[in-house]
Amino acid sequence: MTTLTKGNHADHAAEFIADSERTGWHDQALWFVRAKRDKAAQSVPEWERLRDLASQIKLHTLARLPDYLEQFEEQATRRGAHVHWARDAQEHNRIVLQILQDYGAKRIVKSKSMLTEECHLNPFLERSGIEVIDTDLGERIVQLLDEPPSHIVLPAIHIKKEEVGELFHRVLGTEEGATDPKYLAEAARAHLRDKFMKAEAGITGVNFAVAETGGFVVCTNEGNADLGISLPRLHIACMGIEKLIPRAQDLAVFLRLLSRSATGQPITTYTSHFHGPIPGGQLHIVLVDNGRSRIRQNPLFRESLKCIRCGACMNTCPVYRRSGGYSYDNTIPGPIGSILGPLQDPKHNYSLPYACSLCGSCTEVCPVKIPLAQQLLTWRGEIVRMHLLPLQKRLAMKAA
Repeated sequence: MTTLTKGNHADHAAEFIADSERTGWHDQALWFVRAKRDKAAQSVPEWERLRDLASQIKLHTLARLPDYLEQFEEQATRRGAHVHWARDAQEHNRIVLQILQDYGAKRIVKSKSMLTEECHLNPFLERSGIEVIDTDLGERIVQLLDEPPSHIVLPAIHIKKEEVGELFHRVLGTEEGATDPKYLAEAARAHLRDKFMKAEAGITGVNFAVAETGGFVVCTNEGNADLGISLPRLHIACMGIEKLIPRAQDLAVFLRLLSRSATGQPITTYTSHFHGPIPGGQLHIVLVDNGRSRIRQNPLFRESLKCIRCGACMNTCPVYRRSGGYSYDNTIPGPIGSILGPLQDPKHNYSLPYACSLCGSCTEVCPVKIPLAQQLLTWRGEIVRMHLLPLQKRLAMKAA
């Protein structure tokens, strides 16, 4: 498992930067994705109009969030889903465990979900004797390495294909020294297919939920979410309350922005809509607050809840690209993580707003127009006001 020395972002970044070769190709790989994003955005004449609309829809939803959450619960229940409310990560984990225990499920397949990473669901369930298999290829790689994701869209971007080959040889029995991506992907597919066939429940995240219909959307490029909930009879969807949008027609705005911003694709390979359980099955939706209501009430940082988790700010950030995701020591790294991290725990994450050159590139690429650079600068003032900035840094700034 990746371990970091105790300290701030700069200390952690130094460990990543020490491997100059890895730093170089990590930087180039993410800039390649950023360049793809630019080409995709330039291909849509109304791109800036879409960004404006997305920002306005999100701000409107946040203003009326309690009403829309109640509407979503009503419509989802009407369609046969069971809706649960979780105040924090601990309650979310207990709810999921109780659902699994009531159903008698011991083998779980899970598609990508940053919320379950935030809540540390996997180790919680494993301590109760439940097998949890991450089915996104990148997520499965880091899970086998006993590491967290280093990026919210590209969880294994920091790992070389040679390292994946060594891992798969050790764990899956592939040929020693194999590095061909197609061969390794096929080995992972065979390994995961067995897990899908034996699974007793499927867990997914939620990209967007629609108050008007009570339905939700999950976007993947591998189809693993669809497989994970089509074979078992039990589907648990874990959702942060900020993922809500008011109307079905609003989806068109966000789906055009999400994949272009994340990977430069016109749309994800699979955009799956769920409205109630499959015939003879159960659908449980867990709505999670975990500090989001508190952020919503904060006028300085409320707009951070507009985030649609595309990762564009990470792909463009010169600090993230050169310091790696683990240097942030936070579930969500990069510019948006440097805002959300201190909102969850300012004492632990005091250094993250300083992991920023204030170049403003993150603000320029954000599909929902979060003023990221401005919020990071604001956080620096808040860190000083809270007396969390170390004396050494305060003295250096006074001297400067």
